[in-house]
Order: sequence, then C-alpha cells, then structure tokens
Amino acid sequence: MSRFTQLLRTSTVRLTATFILIFSLFAILLLAFIGWQSSVSLQRQQANDIDREVQVLQRLDANQGIRAVAIAVQRVSRAPGPGVYYLGDAAGQFLLGNVTDVPPDVLREPGTYSFNYERADSLADTVDAIEGKPDRPSKAGYAVVRSVELSNGMRLIVGRDVVERRGFSAIIVQSFLFGVLGIVLFSMIAGGVTARRVLRRIDTIRDTSTKIMSGNLSERVPVTKRNDEFDGLATNLNAMLDRIEQLLQGLKEVTDNVAHDLKTPLTRLRNQAESALRDGASDESRKQALATTIAESDRLIQTFNALLMIARVEAGAPSGALTEIDVSAVVADLAELYGPVAEDEGIVVTTDIAPAVRLRANRELIGQAMVNLLENAVKYAKPDGEGEGRITVSLRQQGGRVLIEVADNGPGIPAEDRKRVLERFVRLEKSRSETGSGLGLSLVDAVTRLHGGNFRIEDNAPGVRAVIDLPAA
Repeated sequence: MSRFTQLLRTSTVRLTATFILIFSLFAILLLAFIGWQSSVSLQRQQANDIDREVQVLQRLDANQGIRAVAIAVQRVSRAPGPGVYYLGDAAGQFLLGNVTDVPPDVLREPGTYSFNYERADSLADTVDAIEGKPDRPSKAGYAVVRSVELSNGMRLIVGRDVVERRGFSAIIVQSFLFGVLGIVLFSMIAGGVTARRVLRRIDTIRDTSTKIMSGNLSERVPVTKRNDEFDGLATNLNAMLDRIEQLLQGLKEVTDNVAHDLKTPLTRLRNQAESALRDGASDESRKQALATTIAESDRLIQTFNALLMIARVEAGAPSGALTEIDVSAVVADLAELYGPVAEDEGIVVTTDIAPAVRLRANRELIGQAMVNLLENAVKYAKPDGEGEGRITVSLRQQGGRVLIEVADNGPGIPAEDRKRVLERFVRLEKSRSETGSGLGLSLVDAVTRLHGGNFRIEDNAPGVRAVIDLPAA
C-alpha cells in the first residue's frame, strides 16, 4: 500500500501514464487508419478488376460474337480464384459459369449487386446441373457482381467473392488488436522503468537533503557520468550547498570575531566608567574617562556601521542605485584628498589616472571602497628598515574592463593570506593592538562584487597592489 501508493501519486508516474495514453491513442488511430485504408484499397481493386473483365467480354461480344464470349467465360470459370461468372440466355436461364443460382433481380436489371451464392467447383458441376444430375458438393460464398446485357440479349454476370477479403480484414482487425495490446503493455513496462529510474534519482536528492537537514552539512548530491539534466541539477545544488556551508562557516567566524573584538572595547568602557565613579576621582580624571568612553563608543559605532554597509551591499543595490559616473574624477579627487594625510606620515602619493573613464556604478560605494584602500595604504605603506613610503593610485581601461589599483611599498601580505584578508574581522596583526576592525577589505570586496567585478590582492614586490576589476560602462 504505502510504497506502491506513493509511486502512483508521484508526478513522474502521472506524466508517464499521460504519455502512454497519448501514445496508445495515436497508435490505435494509426492502425485503424491503416486497416481501413487496406480494406478500401481491396474493395477498389476488386471493383476495378470486375469492370475490366466486363469491358473485355463486351469487346469480345462486339468483335467476335457470343461464341468467343462463351469460350472466355468457360475458361475463366475453370480457373481457381475469387472470380464469379454467370452467362445466361435472354430469359436468364443458366448456360455457362461457376455459379448456377443467381437472384432474379440480378438478371432483371443491369447494375452492381451483392448476394450469397453456392459456387460449383468445376465444369463437371456445370454439366451435372444442365443434365439434372445430383449436385456435387459446392462452396458457399458471398459475392459482389456486376450484371450487364450483351448485344444479343444474353445476360452476363462477372463478380468477385468477398469472403477472402473479409477474412483478410478479420486478420487485419486481429493483428490490430494484438498490436494495440502489445503497444499498451510495452508502454506500461517502458513507462514503469522510466518512472522508477527518475524516482531513484529524485530519492537520492531527497535522502541527501534529509541528511543535510539533520546537521551533516558536508553531504552532497551524487553526480553520475551521464551528464543529463539531473546531473546539471545535482551540480547546481552542490554548488549552492558549498556556498551555504561557506556562509555558515563565515557566520560562525564572524560571530567569534565580533565577540572577541567587541569584548575588549566594552571592557575598557566599563573600566573607564568604573574609574570615573570611584570615590576620590578628580574632575580631570573623570573628564578623561568620559573622553575615552566617547572614543571607544565611536570605534564601536564605526564597526557596526561597517557591518551594516557590508550587509547592505551584499543584499544588492536597489533599483536605480547604479548610474553612469566619471570614475576618473572620483579616484582623482580621493587621491588628492589623501595626499596631505600621507605626507604627514612621510609617504609620497603618485597618480596615473586615465581621464574621462565612464562606469555604471554607485558613486558613494565606489568612493567608500577607495577610501578603505587608501586608509589601508597609508597605514601600512611603511617599508621595513630605511626608505620612503610610496603609494601609487592608478586607473586604466583595458578592453572591456576598468582597473583601479592602489599600490604601496610596505611589508606586503603573504600569498597564503591574500584571500583570507577579504573575510570579515580578519586581521594579520595577531595582537589586535592597532586600531581597525578588519572590515575594510571585506567592504571593498562586497562593493566590487555588487558591481559585477572582482577584487584581488597582488604582490607589488615589495608591498601590496589592491586591484578593483570592474566591467566598463
């Protein structure tokens, strides 16, 4: 009950049954048309044969006389086959042929008729009939005939026995029924096998999803070597599951990092507030505690603002948020803005910006991404040992892409960490004593992906080259 009933209720079985019904109906109609056409063709062929023989005998009558007709009728009457022949005098009395008894209506008026008859097997039967001897065993049949009147008033009847034709039609009908039965059975077997294979693949996907829902996120849908639509679906599902697993792992890491990064400033806030409330604290120390509290609060607010902006960017830009902008002007303005800041840190900023480069983008988000890259460069563009820090800001159009680069000559980022630093709260500075939340590059990566591009960290030998690769407008 359970398994079979579930099988019958599936859409696959229903669709298979529908296709079987349509195919069976088409096969039945096709076979019925073939049988009908075969029967009609036989009838037409018999009618043509009768007309042709009648015309031949009428020409013999006109050219050679009744004797030639009698000889021809006698000859064809002896031949085996479905032919029916009758030659009578002007009164309709039997003279020659393989049929001795013909209905009076057939002899009275020329035309086409059909009737039951008893056929003599040989010329001896005809002679016995003339001499009045006992009838020999005869063969009953049903004939379609044409009755004509010859030039001397004699009656000629030519026809064909249709019993054999009916037998052939019966064979066609029988073959038709067996063919339909075979088609239905074969369709049911083929449909059952097909439905079972489809359901087996679907069951595999369902079992995998059940295991994943139970908590085993490493499960994946098996992919065969057939490369069919189920393999395509399984590949997409596995890619989706990989992405979900990455997001969950990222969420776990973000949660851990948030707890770690917020615990320290919150602890400092509490300590400052406690020290301000301590008995004997001077007004100056209380003001200092409040100032420190405000600074820590600002850092926390900046962290949460960065998280909110990343979440907003990853959710996608709202309709109308992307417009065509002059990205050259945006990059040049920000490079000029951060020039004095870099000079205060002993860093030289140089630019190589192609003019009038257009880009379909959100001006605010592109500006925020550039701000993050420039702040990182100013913070880390300090070469180890002696030497002057340098930052190079460049923009160029290459084919159908727009490349924005911010390079420095600082200590750089190890190759194995260049992808990891794009994750949230990842900071290569283990002590986390320096200011920063580890969200800057994550925001740049999110903004780049929102605009259909990719963000990568390359080696500047020495230092880092941050590249924002975007599609041109």
